[in-house]
Amino acid sequence: MPPDNANASQRSEADKVYVWDPLVRIFHWSLVLAFFTAYATEDETMALHVWAGYAAGGLVLLRILWGFVGPKHARFADFVCGPLAVWQYLADLVAFRARRHIGHSPAGGAMVLLLIAGILASVWSGLEVYAAEKGKGPLAAALPTAVATALADEDDKGKEDEGRRRNDGNERRGRGGDEFWEGAHEALASLVFLAVLFHIGGVVLASVAHKENLVRSMVTGRKRGE
Repeated sequence: MPPDNANASQRSEADKVYVWDPLVRIFHWSLVLAFFTAYATEDETMALHVWAGYAAGGLVLLRILWGFVGPKHARFADFVCGPLAVWQYLADLVAFRARRHIGHSPAGGAMVLLLIAGILASVWSGLEVYAAEKGKGPLAAALPTAVATALADEDDKGKEDEGRRRNDGNERRGRGGDEFWEGAHEALASLVFLAVLFHIGGVVLASVAHKENLVRSMVTGRKRGE
């Protein structure tokens, strides 16, 4: 590399600022892995699906805590804006005149909240399904002991009768029925997947508009300074 180019590269690195702390970066990529693992697995790989869901839920709860006690750019106070600010930023971004933000942009902050809420709702509905259909998971404690034992025995022996269990679960559990929760779980997972696609599109658009690689910054933790 010619000396001038080497010096320019060194100056460019020196101009970068540290934005994303290790926990935020590890959370981000771990959640990507956990969500897509859960989204792609079920039925024959139910154990993997369940544990990926547990991981996603645990990661989101940790991120919520970090949003109050973490460093500046990890905190909700740094990036949570009102809806008008979000829409204004989106309109400016599409027109390639949006103001650049060191941390999350207003739209990026709104997406963080949307994904947190969506994943928590998806995990909760999945726990409802797991308890109603398998008699397992944290919410299985709400089942009468006899019902939970019968469901667990059926699952262990591989002799489940899905239709009968759904009717029994609906009548005995009295919490809306597993058919409702199963439909809600699938719908919520699909909505989160759709939100992820919008998130990816927004990251690409913002990277082009602001002339920086936002994906790389979530790996290195550094972004171009103001």
